[in-house]
Amino acid sequence: MSTETPRSMYYKTLADTVIKNLEKRRMEGFYFPTVEEAEKKVFSYFTAGCSVSFGGSMTLDETGMLTALRHDPNIRLIDRATAKSPEETKKLYHEALNADFYLMSTNAVTASGELVNIDGTGNRVAALIYGPETVIILAGMNKVAANVEEALSRVHNVATPMNCKRLNKNTPCAATGICGDCLSPDCICNQVVVTRRSGIAGRIKVILIGEELGY
Repeated sequence: MSTETPRSMYYKTLADTVIKNLEKRRMEGFYFPTVEEAEKKVFSYFTAGCSVSFGGSMTLDETGMLTALRHDPNIRLIDRATAKSPEETKKLYHEALNADFYLMSTNAVTASGELVNIDGTGNRVAALIYGPETVIILAGMNKVAANVEEALSRVHNVATPMNCKRLNKNTPCAATGICGDCLSPDCICNQVVVTRRSGIAGRIKVILIGEELGY
């Protein structure tokens, strides 16, 4: 008896469309119904002694990926959580740009294959754009948007207010749940990046997961 549901079939169909469009933009796309299958795919890329870093991500946290990375003795993890000072944090941010692999999620991915990200510090989008040899993105299917305009609306009005709540930021969206297009001191929408194509074919790998993950 099939265990497929209308939701799982829809996710698979939509993922197939996204993956085809990612390939047109020189990015590799994959779809897995579960977190466990996606995690196996990620670890299949790693070689003994390779350097790995990651950007701040609720998806990586919720999937257990961060825990798995921190307990893998075969990789050299560049983890800013180990920093004991702002200076050391800054140093690790720069080291991450030279990592063999960089893991992150994306704030949104469009059906036509664009990646949409908004950052506060900018270290995550910096690594996406340039530096690490390979960038691996994990994203739940809840992150798929019809187009860039819808993706930006999702990030500003869903993901950012939640992140501001999580980070205890004093912003209009944290107070109202709606983007105020603010320039407040606590604003975390400092860089808006749309990745429409990978300059290096295959450098960016997008792993779509048939679950709702992250914000």
